[in-house]
Amino acid sequence: MGGMKPLGEEHLALFRRHMVEIVDMHVDLASDELGKDALEPRLRTALLRVQRHLFVPAQLALAAYQDTPLPIGFDKTVSQPFIGALMLDLLDIGDGERVLEVGTGLGYQAAVMAEMGAQVWSVEIVEEFAADATMRRARLRLAIDVDPYAML
Repeated sequence: MGGMKPLGEEHLALFRRHMVEIVDMHVDLASDELGKDALEPRLRTALLRVQRHLFVPAQLALAAYQDTPLPIGFDKTVSQPFIGALMLDLLDIGDGERVLEVGTGLGYQAAVMAEMGAQVWSVEIVEEFAADATMRRARLRLAIDVDPYAML
């Protein structure tokens, strides 16, 4: 008896699609409060493209596409996909726009903004997060500058 097949990119893409559909549903349900009933299309495309499972601790990769915040260590979390998407939608990021992000975490929001065509500078106080995000940026060839900064 063999074990379960490893998750392939086609499975993960299906999880991502499901995540984005759940986000779509939340946006629709909150449309009166939001004043719109759909995510900005470029943001929606970026959410479908960015491999969220690479931006959470490895043991949580399977949970990455659930609509829930996830612990990333140091008492920090990566936001629930709906909340993260909402924040980015409200920013109304244009192509080529420059963004300063304070608090990189593991870099998911920065990656989504970069996928939308933004130039992202991100600073992070937790050295381990900054190092992690820098490594990930290089591996995924993301156009993001991540700088660790010291507490004053």
